[in-house]
Amino acid sequence: MKDKSKYTLLLLAVGLLVIGQVRAIMHDRGQGKNEEASAPASLAGDVYFPERLALAGEEAPLWRQDVAESLRRELIVNTYFHSHTIQLLKNVPRYFARIEPILREEGVPDDFKYLAVVESALNPLAVSRAGAVGLWQFLKSSAREHGLEVNDEVDERYHLEKATRAACSYLKKARERFGSWSMAAAAYNTGEKNIARQVELQQETGYYDLLLAEETNRYVFRLLALKQIIEHPTLYGFRVPVEYPAEEFEEHEINCSIDNLATFAREKGISYKTLKRFNPWLRASSVSVPPGKVYRVAIPKNKNAYH
Repeated sequence: MKDKSKYTLLLLAVGLLVIGQVRAIMHDRGQGKNEEASAPASLAGDVYFPERLALAGEEAPLWRQDVAESLRRELIVNTYFHSHTIQLLKNVPRYFARIEPILREEGVPDDFKYLAVVESALNPLAVSRAGAVGLWQFLKSSAREHGLEVNDEVDERYHLEKATRAACSYLKKARERFGSWSMAAAAYNTGEKNIARQVELQQETGYYDLLLAEETNRYVFRLLALKQIIEHPTLYGFRVPVEYPAEEFEEHEINCSIDNLATFAREKGISYKTLKRFNPWLRASSVSVPPGKVYRVAIPKNKNAYH
């Protein structure tokens, strides 16, 4: 009887162990399905694709196979380039707060704030291999054509407000010449001469009908994709709880040369580093001011935030 009882208890223990293992496996499988169901669309191997999308009121012909594939490519690239896109989303409030009012004043559609995103990733110190600099990536020649001062001490390509107005000037001129904002954006990327040459060669006048260089072929689609992701980040799996706010500042006029900007900064209650942060267009440690010329230097309102 004792041996039989021991055998029965052993069978009971083994049975309970097997039941426990089965329950654990079923729980893990169910948990996996729940996690899969709650995963953002961006982790499913493709991206959310909008039914309609427009640039400056001009609807992109997404019903076309070539157009849809080009846009999807840029949505995928920027959705899965996580570190880059997260940094963009953090910077958007800071720079859009300053760009948007200027676009309105200049009569340029609000969507062109995304052109600055494409050009520089909202890095005010960006420098390209070709020598284009600033948020709007002006070359020296085109900058001077649109009224920006560029020399060893002052480079207004780094001046957010003035460079934004110069970009507006370029875009309005290009739109008037080529008839659409999408063509103006393409011209901003590759130059008006190149666009005019391809229009004549291919006998087409619309961006979506032209065969252009690889970078320009992707340019407007990249702009549209970034607009879509920035306006609807959660559709692409992005949740950015900490965004960088606009930095408030006061402008101080200087109408005479300054031999030592570090001394000037200390007199204003900030460091040389902070002075350059707010005024990256000051390219040297001094600045010469010709007679009759006035520069406006930005000084942060909350100086304690930079000490």
